[in-house]
Amino acid sequence: MSSPLSKPQIIAHIQKSLNYTVFDSKWIPCSAKFVCLGNFPRGSGVIQIYEVQHGEAQLVTEVEKPKSLKCGTFGATTLQQRHIATGDFDGNLNIWSLEAPEAPLYAVKAHREIVNSIDGVGGLGIGDGAPEIVTGSRDGTVKVWDPRQKDLPVANMEPVEGETKRDCWTVAFGHAFNDQDRCVCAGYDNGDVKLFDLRNMSLRWETNIKNGVCSVEFDRKDIDMNKLVATSLEGKFHVFDMRTQHPSKGFASVSEKAHKSTIWQVRHLPQNRDIFMTAGGAGNLHLWKYEYPAKRSKKDSDGVDVGVAGSVSLLQNVTLSSQPIASLDWSPDKQGLCLCSGFDQSVRVLIVTKLNVV
Repeated sequence: MSSPLSKPQIIAHIQKSLNYTVFDSKWIPCSAKFVCLGNFPRGSGVIQIYEVQHGEAQLVTEVEKPKSLKCGTFGATTLQQRHIATGDFDGNLNIWSLEAPEAPLYAVKAHREIVNSIDGVGGLGIGDGAPEIVTGSRDGTVKVWDPRQKDLPVANMEPVEGETKRDCWTVAFGHAFNDQDRCVCAGYDNGDVKLFDLRNMSLRWETNIKNGVCSVEFDRKDIDMNKLVATSLEGKFHVFDMRTQHPSKGFASVSEKAHKSTIWQVRHLPQNRDIFMTAGGAGNLHLWKYEYPAKRSKKDSDGVDVGVAGSVSLLQNVTLSSQPIASLDWSPDKQGLCLCSGFDQSVRVLIVTKLNVV
């Protein structure tokens, strides 16, 4: 029987109260700093940069912006520049230098309504090919941007004429394992999960998980698609095995009812793709491990390969707040260092122990 202390522990190392609503928080790569994005009660946006020093988070920079900021990513920048791309409540996509964040380096009116979600690939040494940013919006569209190209998206996935526009809540890059292939996964408020192939500019696969899709993430962006996690409103998440696509059945999946409320975020551990954390609407975090089956595919009655889903086990869970935890980010540099922020107007630095032994 293993003792409780042999399991990973989730320790709240630093808690910082903020005077605004924080929607997203991200580690700045190769540093002990993190950035928080949100909005003041008066409706303006804010970018704050903190540095972790001597067990405390010290405010380094604060800049107010005209529009409330919803989401951000470092995924399309270089390790030298570390520019952050943000989406705001007015549909704008901006790229900022954190050394001089007063004016954007790149600005485009990306959507007619709020940018709900943003992701980047091709930067930070993750994913082959051009640096690209994907944005998903309430206006129903998913757009892919090249920061080297002004004004026009390189891809625009929108409903065809006559189709109802669904609110896109979450987007993620994946399958960027060479300089031609790349996929975008998008989740919508009606439970649709759509996988767009950017190489062929086609819809590769779609399914519906019955509830609004709050967060999607591939376990790695820069490998041949391996796994995808999608989380939903009713506290359920689905893990899809993306290695084997059946012509009619699609991808095999396993689902888990984890939280009693909405699962706002899922984030895979950068140092181990089979460990991931979910953040819930009741202020809790759950740490999970995915176990592969003995064989990941089998032949169906027609001799066609069909995927076999694995299983998910809970490693640890903790309640940090009475309010939803809306953003979650693992440090790419230090295993087990985690950042989360929520609607209690707090940002927390967490330490998750014993991740190397699970």
